[in-house]
Amino acid sequence: MFRKTILASLLVSSAMTLAIASPAAAESKKDRAREAIAAAEAKLQTAESMGAAADAPRDTADARAALATAKEDFRTGDREPAIREAIRASALADTAIGIAQRHKNDAVASARDAQQATAEAARNQLAAAHDQAAGAQDQALAAQQQAAIAQQQAADANARAAASAADAAAARDAAALAARTPAAPQVETTVTTQHPASSHHTTHTKVTRRTTTTTTSSAAAPSDQVTTTTRVTPQ
Repeated sequence: MFRKTILASLLVSSAMTLAIASPAAAESKKDRAREAIAAAEAKLQTAESMGAAADAPRDTADARAALATAKEDFRTGDREPAIREAIRASALADTAIGIAQRHKNDAVASARDAQQATAEAARNQLAAAHDQAAGAQDQALAAQQQAAIAQQQAADANARAAASAADAAAARDAAALAARTPAAPQVETTVTTQHPASSHHTTHTKVTRRTTTTTTSSAAAPSDQVTTTTRVTPQ
């Protein structure tokens, strides 16, 4: 449908152009046929230079066949058929040019879209790389903090170990000192008081180390007999 519409419009425009540019009263049919053939050939060359043979092969081939027919009619003296075939060749060439131009525009738009997509992908990759770098920096910072904490814990453990070693050394020194110091002898003192009137006697004994303290519950009477016994037991 698109091709038929363009072909019809181009046929009309080409006919009008030839009618205006070449008044029937000013030139002969031979000149009009020659100009129509030249115009059709120029358009066909333009179409082929734009790649119409690949984009619109059918229209290009039809234009080339119509141009050849026009030339043959002109050579045999059939001016009217030559003009008609030349106009038809021009219209077909215009159609091929339009299709080739549309394909070229589509290719340019596709290339532009591809370029934009590539640029967008590059921006996304760059942003992802930045995010990864930021994540790596955060991980490195966290690792440094963990290392600092581990170092502090190791220092604390070393300090506790040193304190424990000092305590153990002090305990060993105290044990060695206690082993070298002789124990004080145990002194036992017994005080006995006898009353003449009775056989009742009271004994108070207190054992201490190094010193001896004797305590009596009351003062002895002059007639009482007091006996003090001291026993020293080495340790």
